[in-house]
Amino acid sequence: MIKAALFDLDGTLLNRDASVQLFIEQQYERLKAVLGCIPKEQYITRFIQLDKRGYVWKDRVYQQLVEEFHLVHITWEALLQDYLNEFKYSCVPFPNLISMLEQLKRDQLILGMITNGYGQFQMGNIKALAIEQYFDVILVSEWAGMKKPNPQLFLNAIENLNVLPHECVFIGDHPENDVKAAQHVGMKGIWKKDKQWDDVEADALVEDLLEIPIIINSFSQ
Repeated sequence: MIKAALFDLDGTLLNRDASVQLFIEQQYERLKAVLGCIPKEQYITRFIQLDKRGYVWKDRVYQQLVEEFHLVHITWEALLQDYLNEFKYSCVPFPNLISMLEQLKRDQLILGMITNGYGQFQMGNIKALAIEQYFDVILVSEWAGMKKPNPQLFLNAIENLNVLPHECVFIGDHPENDVKAAQHVGMKGIWKKDKQWDDVEADALVEDLLEIPIIINSFSQ
């Protein structure tokens, strides 16, 4: 019987692609006095390219942007600080996020989250989505001292929730860091479909978050 559901954050609960698009558009407008020498679409497109869907930290992204666009009236450190301060105001949830979490709570499931990233930054995003209160455990890689797909991170979460691996499902968008890593420690791995990958081997696939309670229920029958 499934007793606990654990989630990834970026690309699973948070629509990171939409959030980044919204943030970088707003950053350009907010700092137009110093960024206006660059065409807006060019700035947005290059940021998204360098960001590589979050797998490149923004210090490197902004250093590259300052160099490529020959920015002299703002530093990469100032751009990074703006990102750290303002990104949380651009967080876009996937549809039905709250409805899904409410249903899982009604089904009496224990909820946890494991996310790679910087602690305070990720917690700011979680609070911006107004979902912190649904989770009994939230592990962020920086604070945990390890990152997915390290199996110990999953085992620590399971231990904190006081359940066994076979009593848990993990839902994430990354085939290796989320799905396979969870399966490796004995959990069910549910893949939140992402256009970047095809033919992902998982215990179940979801497109809409509202499918998750139904799938979890089927595992318990």
